[in-house]
Amino acid sequence: MKRSTNKRNEKICVNPLKPCHPRCRFFMRYLLFLWLPLATLAQTPYVDSTFRLPVFKRPTSQAEWVNRRTQIRKTIRQLFGAIPPALAKPVVQVRQREQRVGYTVESFTFFNGVDAQVPGLLLIPDGLKGKAPAVLYHHYHGGEYSHGKDELFKKNWVNENGPAEDLVKQGYVVLAIDAYAFGERSGMGPNGPSEKGSNEELTWAKINMWKGRSFWGMMVRDDQMALNYLCTRPEVDARRIAAVGMSMGCLRSFWLAALDDRIRATVAVACITRNAELIRAGRLRAHGIYYYVPALLQHFDNESILACIAPRPLLSLSGDQDQNAPFAGVQYINRAVESVYGIMRAPGRFRYVEYPGVKHEYTPAMWQETLRFLAQTLYP
Repeated sequence: MKRSTNKRNEKICVNPLKPCHPRCRFFMRYLLFLWLPLATLAQTPYVDSTFRLPVFKRPTSQAEWVNRRTQIRKTIRQLFGAIPPALAKPVVQVRQREQRVGYTVESFTFFNGVDAQVPGLLLIPDGLKGKAPAVLYHHYHGGEYSHGKDELFKKNWVNENGPAEDLVKQGYVVLAIDAYAFGERSGMGPNGPSEKGSNEELTWAKINMWKGRSFWGMMVRDDQMALNYLCTRPEVDARRIAAVGMSMGCLRSFWLAALDDRIRATVAVACITRNAELIRAGRLRAHGIYYYVPALLQHFDNESILACIAPRPLLSLSGDQDQNAPFAGVQYINRAVESVYGIMRAPGRFRYVEYPGVKHEYTPAMWQETLRFLAQTLYP
């Protein structure tokens, strides 16, 4: 092996696998010292010897589950912290009305009673006869902070022109709002227009933490106020409202439905995630700071929250290659929730589809499944 020399005529190794100079040997040992612990950590699952992850206990009777559901809801509200009650009748200001082909779009805003104006869109199909069913549509995250409720019009996604077109054609009144830090609320955080994106989202989480509030709880609270408004609309049959969403929108949909029985049907797409499996798979980075509710796993995992929707109709759509929702956790949740629907004597009201080869996405096939489900549950 050839060796080169420096100005001091010291031998410098040009083959790192066979260091010859003392300095080279010391440097290689130092790198090995740093690398070995990291390599060991990469191969060793995270273990906290003082903590046991929750395991879902299948109920044995309706009475047992009804009692447990009451306790789960009470615990969730406690975990949300010092969140002010949602306003039953938010004061809504309609900013603009626009007539489009087949429907009217109303742009509106309401103050959430705490810290933010909440912009939204309401889509009203033409020619309604009597009160119509409605869809509360929850947008995803995806790091796309400049977008939010306008996901309703996202082209070449679930269809050619966006979810709105299909929904209004089927006669649904549709409502969507921007979540904290998204859409029109981007740059509207505690630090103003100079801070947007993930930094703004983190600021919202931090300031709520200081106030003893869960940031996620505040997001769900906004969605509940949007539901409150939807129920007051004269065009809407408040007994036939569905919550629909993908990814963060999936979570917003099923958490709201778990806490509020006014959601008649729920479509949860590409985020039926069991937190224990996220930990085992090393995928905590798959979700933003909004997702993490302090002390949640001291009590239960997401299957318990989803099961609170029973016996109301619930559709779960998941891809088996979704890195944000490890498939072992998807299957665990689907079986657990299925058992609760069985106990509640409503097995046909829970349906799940597991799509082979599908990643973290809302495919056209999933969208068609969504439309069929809504038609079956909102037009009985």
